[in-house]
Amino acid sequence: MKEYDIIIIGAGPAGISASIYAVSRGKSTLVIEKDRIGGLIGKVSTVTHYSAIMEEETGGTFAARLEAQARGAGVEFLFAEVTAVSLEGECKEVTAGGQTYKARRLILANGTTPRKLGIPGEEKLFKKGVGGNATKDGAAFTGKHIYVVGGADGAVKEALYLARFADKLTIIHFEEKLGTIPEFLRKVEAADNIEVLLNTRLTAVSGEDRVESLTLTDIRTGEVRTVNDSGCGIFIYAGSTPNTGLYAGLSLKDGYIAVNDKMETSIPGVYAAGDICVKQVRQAATAVADGAVAAINAAM
Repeated sequence: MKEYDIIIIGAGPAGISASIYAVSRGKSTLVIEKDRIGGLIGKVSTVTHYSAIMEEETGGTFAARLEAQARGAGVEFLFAEVTAVSLEGECKEVTAGGQTYKARRLILANGTTPRKLGIPGEEKLFKKGVGGNATKDGAAFTGKHIYVVGGADGAVKEALYLARFADKLTIIHFEEKLGTIPEFLRKVEAADNIEVLLNTRLTAVSGEDRVESLTLTDIRTGEVRTVNDSGCGIFIYAGSTPNTGLYAGLSLKDGYIAVNDKMETSIPGVYAAGDICVKQVRQAATAVADGAVAAINAAM
């Protein structure tokens, strides 16, 4: 059983930031990641508003530079899914890839998972027209109709990216107005191929090998209508849920981990950073800050 000073679960901006700060303080550090370095931000079309980003920064380029910096600092990575953790006691244990690893300090930075709508046809047609990765799948719908479900910043930013491929793009949002920043709203209003459908929910999708039709429900009147749109693309940005299922015994609020100003959880020696935490603002900038604070305190 290999032992480290600090184990970090998750390799998004929070986890990578924590790893760099931990190694800089002479701590043997292992980052465990089940998918790829970068987390959710590695899958977005563009990275905006982060200080010192490159021109035309994409989620992929941002993630690649996160990885290069961490590896250059000497961070060790394990790509495997965490299946069990033991948080109590002086020495913490993490089981991943069939092996168990120990550390005196643990930083939980494994973020959130995009939420699905849970509507009829969604699972059946996943990756057959229904998906959520604009960068990977957007070009497949060049010249076709694209629908984006969601009205927050992330959804609208991806909609603006997808509009470059679409003959027409429709944003479907259940509220009376889009919940996005003025910058994105101005761009939506200026686009000649974007329509915004408010007070509406996507309540079903139908088709065999691809999406053939959508069912839309007006939440004010209850009116239900079917839109036949064979071969269209549907991208869902309906929020996310925190990945805290394994962390029994921690103090949680609405599923998120409660921390103090040192990023300490309710269990001594266990820290948390990034989107998995109870916090007001979930952005790459705040995740990186969380990771730095968590690692600095874990290294003491």
